[in-house]
Amino acid sequence: MTVHFIGAGPGAADLITVRGRALVAAAPVCLYAGSLVPDALLAHCPAGARLVDTALLSLDEIVDEMTAAHAAGADVARLHSGDPSVYSAMAEQMRRLDAAGVPYDVTPGVPAYAAAAASLARELTVPGVAQSVILTRTAARATPMPAGEDLATLGASRATMVLHLAVQRIDALVAELLPVYGADCPVAVVARASRPDELIVRGTLADIAAAVHAAGIRRTAVVVVGAALTAAQFPDSHLYSAARCRAAPGDGGEPA
Repeated sequence: MTVHFIGAGPGAADLITVRGRALVAAAPVCLYAGSLVPDALLAHCPAGARLVDTALLSLDEIVDEMTAAHAAGADVARLHSGDPSVYSAMAEQMRRLDAAGVPYDVTPGVPAYAAAAASLARELTVPGVAQSVILTRTAARATPMPAGEDLATLGASRATMVLHLAVQRIDALVAELLPVYGADCPVAVVARASRPDELIVRGTLADIAAAVHAAGIRRTAVVVVGAALTAAQFPDSHLYSAARCRAAPGDGGEPA
């Protein structure tokens, strides 16, 4: 039997993959974070499935549920909000499952930063403006950031930066980013991206903290920083350029 780590998406129930939904529909045990995973997703669980809200459970208690299901011959759908490759605490669950000899696999999901970019109707990588995206967070009560991953160091490139788990420290992150991005750098905060109660606040590093406080945003939000948010004058991508050779690979032209 297998534990299926499944990206549940950013919040909208229809932003789960077809594969993820099928795994949920087939698993007799479903573990989910009740504060983040929409109830509508649980409607896909089979009748009589064991539903376990992990929001108040410790890591060991969560793994105990998985190993008990494995011992009973039952597959587990382990729903993580967004995509489990980032900030999901999946790695430590896998480490314990490895030790217990329990097999698992991973199904990706729509990450929060992608949902935020869609809500903003912006591309985060704009030709001549920004071609890199930094996904990071800040540390308060959470696990400390590794050496060299402070915001000033990461922001030195002025690449598009997306901060998770950071909106509650908006004043501190603005203070760290101002010296590298400048006061006029565009910022957008997207709370509850893709959900019916989604809220977007836009501004610059000079005024975004006040706007976030005024809107009362304290959690479940991503902060996007960078010139790509407002770029209007930029060169067209070479991808669709008329000057680009479109010969098939092997015909002597550029790769498709």
